[in-house]
Amino acid sequence: MAEGIASYLKEQFQIPDVDIRTYSPLALAYIGDGIYDLVVRSVIVAEGNTRAVELHKRTSQIVKAQTQAEMIDVLLPLLTEEEAGVYRRGRNAKSYTMAKNATMADYRKATGFEALMGYLYLQDEFERLVELVKAGMEGLHLKG
Repeated sequence: MAEGIASYLKEQFQIPDVDIRTYSPLALAYIGDGIYDLVVRSVIVAEGNTRAVELHKRTSQIVKAQTQAEMIDVLLPLLTEEEAGVYRRGRNAKSYTMAKNATMADYRKATGFEALMGYLYLQDEFERLVELVKAGMEGLHLKG
């Protein structure tokens, strides 16, 4: 596929072009959460067919806020200036919710990480998104 996933979906659903710089960091984190979850689920399923409960358990360990916070610590030195700026905007966004089993610091870092994932996805930089997820998983010694 020559175009990216986000562009393909925009075309198929006639979604108008929007300057993603106008999206709030929490909107970027919202879409980033979903796309990151999809990438991780894809990796976990590819590791072997097993019971759904085991797939969910493994995925949950990787997508939880604490692991995302650890992952962004590994990735920060690899980020471009623009990517680091998106991360900081997401990390500093005022959210009215918090993950059940996360510290506020981890939750904020995770929100920044998800904002970065959303930004890369909407920019059609899926290859870069996967590159960063892979580097993060390797840095944390997670399979994938």
